[in-house]
Amino acid sequence: MFELVPGLAKKMPVTDLKLCKVLFEDNRFYPWIFLVPKRENVKNMTYLSMEDRLQLMREMALCEKVMCELFPHDQTNVAMIGNKTPQLHIHILCRKEGDPDWPTTVWNNHSEPYPSGEAQKVAESIKKAIEAAKNDPQYGQN
Repeated sequence: MFELVPGLAKKMPVTDLKLCKVLFEDNRFYPWIFLVPKRENVKNMTYLSMEDRLQLMREMALCEKVMCELFPHDQTNVAMIGNKTPQLHIHILCRKEGDPDWPTTVWNNHSEPYPSGEAQKVAESIKKAIEAAKNDPQYGQN
């Protein structure tokens, strides 16, 4: 049975894709989502079948495209680290030159929640865009 580890379970759910749950990071400095493959006991990509690995790449492409279309950015960051969170999860976030951590990484640096109600609105806009984009057959959602 698939379950999110406690750290990821605290994130705001956005939507479900064929393979992954999409979660939202409430950090007003960066538009930021996570993809978490809905597979039990998966710590890194070596635990995924080749079919799941390919589907993960499709879903990463879909979500990175959506984030790029929704948010002004100079760079996207797509990363799988997992040193502190023992469940495979992929960070996809938009960065702008001059953001609080530019040009270094965002891990454990500047974090501040959105103003009241704003995070839900941003997450909803991401959900709407993902739902529209996933109809494109190249993303393997059908």
